Amino acid sequence: MGSSHPDTIDFAGDYNLNGVILQNHAGTGGKFGEGGVNIQSMVQELNIYEGINQTSVYGTLVMVDSTNVIGNLPIQGTERLFFKLSTPGASDLRHTIDASEETGHPFYVYKISNKKQASQGTLVYTIHFCSREFLRNLRVKVSQAYEGKLSDIVQEIVGDKEGLDSRKRLYFEETSNSDKVVIPNVSPFRAIALIKKRAIPEHTKGVGYYFYETTKGFYFQSWENMCAEKGTIARPPVQQFFYVPQNITDEAIEDKTLHDLQSVESYKFLNTSHDVAAAQALGTYGHRVISYNLYDKSFNAESFHYHDMFNETIHADFDDDEKSRDKEAIRSNPVDFDDKNLSDYNESMVSLIPTTQYLHNDESGSFGTDVKNDALFEGVRNGMAMQIQTGTVLQLTVKGQSYIQPGQVIDFSLRPVEEEGMTSDKKSYDPQYSGRYIITKIRHRVVKQDYKMVLECRKDSVREQLPGKTTRTFSGISNNENAQFTKL
Repeated sequence: MGSSHPDTIDFAGDYNLNGVILQNHAGTGGKFGEGGVNIQSMVQELNIYEGINQTSVYGTLVMVDSTNVIGNLPIQGTERLFFKLSTPGASDLRHTIDASEETGHPFYVYKISNKKQASQGTLVYTIHFCSREFLRNLRVKVSQAYEGKLSDIVQEIVGDKEGLDSRKRLYFEETSNSDKVVIPNVSPFRAIALIKKRAIPEHTKGVGYYFYETTKGFYFQSWENMCAEKGTIARPPVQQFFYVPQNITDEAIEDKTLHDLQSVESYKFLNTSHDVAAAQALGTYGHRVISYNLYDKSFNAESFHYHDMFNETIHADFDDDEKSRDKEAIRSNPVDFDDKNLSDYNESMVSLIPTTQYLHNDESGSFGTDVKNDALFEGVRNGMAMQIQTGTVLQLTVKGQSYIQPGQVIDFSLRPVEEEGMTSDKKSYDPQYSGRYIITKIRHRVVKQDYKMVLECRKDSVREQLPGKTTRTFSGISNNENAQFTKL
């Protein structure tokens, strides 16, 4: 498997896969000799999975084994797996999935499954592997007090010998708040999860933080930072993808390889933000937060309104000039007889937050001395989180490009279905489902001579303002009339 020409790409889906080496716990290849055994010729399929909701990278190798590697190594778990996967022409460290011995970041085998005999003397099985930190997280517990900026505390847990003890690079967005944090004997990933719930970005005020691992390292950043640097400069898309219906003929193509890299083989929408019932129940549009102090019995109630807050936060289709204005996925049209819109119903979800939950802090709450701060922050964070959850989820199958990672922006153009015979026009696109998306999951799949990626992408806004109506669209009994009831 793999190309022999690392510096030039011959076709979309071309790749370099070098040195697939399996090494046992002693650093050898068992009966095969020192340094491990090269299994590249036995690999039928390689899959690597990463995503912004995954704390670790993991993957699988489908093996066709006629030399009894599984017995001669032997494979028992904790074996090290070394390889490099890259797109030709983009083979530097920043663009390579590098689990080589040189970087010191191999994957670790943790399971064998689907073992069966394919023929006499030949076994087929699947090797499951993961990053070292995944296994480390299962082995250790963090029981320690920290004080300082929450982003600094995350750095300590990732690099600390008592924590993850990771040598990988951590890309982080600095937090604005500092705290005293007591980690109560939990795993490192659990400790970071507790911290990120309280983390407030320095430049934005939205959904909060994600902690995840990609093939390039660890990330600790907010959704808004994925969309725009420091909440002001829109992130350029790492790639522009487009889908052309089969009944549309393409214009003359100058660079076929680039065209094929950008062309989407297939797509489907996993969620299209049309489930208004689910979104209403989850507090996407309206959300009421009651914060209370258990000691002085004070409380405060704040409401999150989708249409009031939308332009105050950063979204996937963020634009440097217009920011996020007029790009709501749901317009403020009347939805009931009383002319209220969806965000006016803030009692659809109610949350209770104790502001005295962090007793060791000098301040009364994690977000300030005023109980109001807690309610405001929690309301905005929940509202934005639900916008992402119930927003548009797009799955794309494209040619493999090793430099693309979760948390990056892509631009997707979905051209409307036109009459046969029309030529492709880059200005012709669906205004609702086209636009900027954040990559949330990636599956890298290498089979024989083809490298593909399955991308899951999300957005919580639209490329262009949707048409809206201000007049009532409901009919029935007038507001000043009583409803009529008939006894059965």
